[in-house]
Amino acid sequence: MGTSDLDEKRSSAESVRDNEKSEKHTSAHGIAVSVTEVDTGAALVAGDHGELDPAEAARVLRKIDIHILPLMCVLYWIQFMDKTTLGSSAILGIQCVASYHTLLAPYTDHRKATHLTTNQYNWLGTVFYLSYLAFEFPQNLALQRFPVAKWMSINIFIWAVALCSHAACTNFAGLLVARLVLGMCEGSITAGFLLVSSMFYTRTEQTLRVGYWFLMNGTAQIITGFVSFGSLHIHTARFEPWQWLMIITGALTLVTAALFWFLFPDSPTDAWFLTPPERAVAVLRLKVNQTGVENKHFKKEQMIEALLDPKTWLFALFSALDNVPNSLTNQRQIIESSFGFSVLQTTLLGCVDGAVEIVTIWTGTKISARTGSRAWVAVIYSVPNILGTILVTTLPWSDKVGLLFSVWITGVGTTGFVIALSWLSAVTAGHTKRVTTNAIMLGAYCIGNAAGPFMWQARYKPRNHVPWTVIGVCYGCCMLTLLAIRALLVAENRRRDAAQATAEPDPWDDVYVERRAQDGSGRMERVKVDKEYLDLTDRQNRDFRYVY
Repeated sequence: MGTSDLDEKRSSAESVRDNEKSEKHTSAHGIAVSVTEVDTGAALVAGDHGELDPAEAARVLRKIDIHILPLMCVLYWIQFMDKTTLGSSAILGIQCVASYHTLLAPYTDHRKATHLTTNQYNWLGTVFYLSYLAFEFPQNLALQRFPVAKWMSINIFIWAVALCSHAACTNFAGLLVARLVLGMCEGSITAGFLLVSSMFYTRTEQTLRVGYWFLMNGTAQIITGFVSFGSLHIHTARFEPWQWLMIITGALTLVTAALFWFLFPDSPTDAWFLTPPERAVAVLRLKVNQTGVENKHFKKEQMIEALLDPKTWLFALFSALDNVPNSLTNQRQIIESSFGFSVLQTTLLGCVDGAVEIVTIWTGTKISARTGSRAWVAVIYSVPNILGTILVTTLPWSDKVGLLFSVWITGVGTTGFVIALSWLSAVTAGHTKRVTTNAIMLGAYCIGNAAGPFMWQARYKPRNHVPWTVIGVCYGCCMLTLLAIRALLVAENRRRDAAQATAEPDPWDDVYVERRAQDGSGRMERVKVDKEYLDLTDRQNRDFRYVY
């Protein structure tokens, strides 16, 4: 840590006062900082807590898993199902262009459909991500400022109402507004989950847990297939199958909003299911991360550091390129039906897409966590995607089974994005910096998703050679970007190892907070705070080492 960095940190701290009005200053006994300047977990673990008991840490981890993982998995399943209702609705009558009239005749009255053109349908997929992009940074700032679980619950409720509102729309304009609100609210979920995962889990554990809740996307595809199949057989005078699909999924989302409000914790420092000693253990477990839990104070210098950090933009580039192919989310069932499968067959075949995603994400994150390798696992899991794009454009059009398998294996590479999400959290320290990098990566995710739908033009059908070629190129560039990130982090670790041997003593090794004694005497006491809970960034902390 250089003198300029230290002075910058001090000047930032001097602008803040804790609730005891104690100011930050330096003395022969070290650096005193405001309570609000350090991590929220510092108050729980300040002072000497001794060695962490592995058995107790494992017990607390199990307790955390039992109480938050099921809710995270359920919500991620719900949000993906809601997001893909547009794709499912395409074969349930919402679009109802001429090519679907014959197929849907036994199930729908196309006179009640919204009569979307291909471009209008593509815009509905794009506006969701444009809204997601526009509100992503404000959502991340809100997640830092307000209690995480409560903020997500409010957003879940609003998007549930927006989803149900789809059923009342009779034209493109109404659907466009509903999709805009949906994107605005869903922008809080992945960002919130990344923060929650970094608050409760170590870096290795994050890889697995992010994989667990992300693979619920595959589960959503399976369940949505059966829900769509059931909706197709609902015959009512006023509602079409696609409208019932919106109402059913919206109702499930409303229930999830209530569960989150009452049951999901905001952080380990106030988790209702942990006792005060268990909360301290939960925070101490994260010492190995060198990232702390959270800090509610926005730090401009950390945001600037995130913007100037090369790895931030490499992750963003990967995210954008990897999500151009994600336009398949709303196209898979249309593509599979074009191979000659019936509406019922296409609806159920969507379950296989989900199964592929579940198996590959689960195995990929397990291998990554066990080996400690993130880049190479993500690269290897991208190979089937490129193979799939080659086969789907070269196999004879009459080989519908071969074409179907080609589309299925293009879902294997989703594993790379899942690994990248947890990887970014593991190599970014400083709460404001983490919030900023999450917003940038998810913003790039939106850009890729917003651009993708426009590849699927009517003039490219039925073989879609142009979009499939673009998808193959994107996956190839993703592999190169992952290797570039790995090379950058390896070089930085080596530089830090070499510099540490000759470095001067680190001033952040001797930091304390001043607080009122808990014995009721009213006197002020100084309590040492470990470096891991000072809300330092990965660049400020000399002991931080990047994983790759």
